[in-house]
Amino acid sequence: GLRHRYSAPFDGVITARNTDVGALINAGAGGPASELFHMTATKTLRIFVAVPEVYFPAMHPGAATTVTLDEYPGQVFHGTLVRSDNSINPASRTLRVEVDVDNAEGKLLPGAYAFVHFTLPGRTQSVTIPANALLFRSEGLRVGVVRDGRALLVPITIGRDYGDRVEVLSGLTAIDQGILN
Repeated sequence: GLRHRYSAPFDGVITARNTDVGALINAGAGGPASELFHMTATKTLRIFVAVPEVYFPAMHPGAATTVTLDEYPGQVFHGTLVRSDNSINPASRTLRVEVDVDNAEGKLLPGAYAFVHFTLPGRTQSVTIPANALLFRSEGLRVGVVRDGRALLVPITIGRDYGDRVEVLSGLTAIDQGILN
């Protein structure tokens, strides 16, 4: 048989081998050619992150990020936001961004899950409320409050979502008494 030497245009690791010794290699005649090997460049890894829509103004190329993995507790890897899709996904209401992380030591594996931490600008004069206090109405987002002994539905604008709590940017003050039930 014929022996061929294959080379890739970059340094990397073979992550999939789709042929065996003695297998017939289709050179494109009589059907579509298939991938013989799959190589991955591992010196710099690119992480794709779905960022909630409310945070997209803070996503700028060149922004520094930190990356943590469960496999390395207490260890922080440094990355840089390199680009975004520049559009919000209408189904998930997220912006997809790409973060490059230096992996010269080879500790990070392609395809692994990671936590990417962004530095967001601080907010001033905002309050947080329990997420279960939100009322989703046809006229917009509302919160029940007690003012002057009366229950009112107040329109609000939310900022960051912390899971069990949300940041309120407008509509409430720190002295308002919220209604949960």
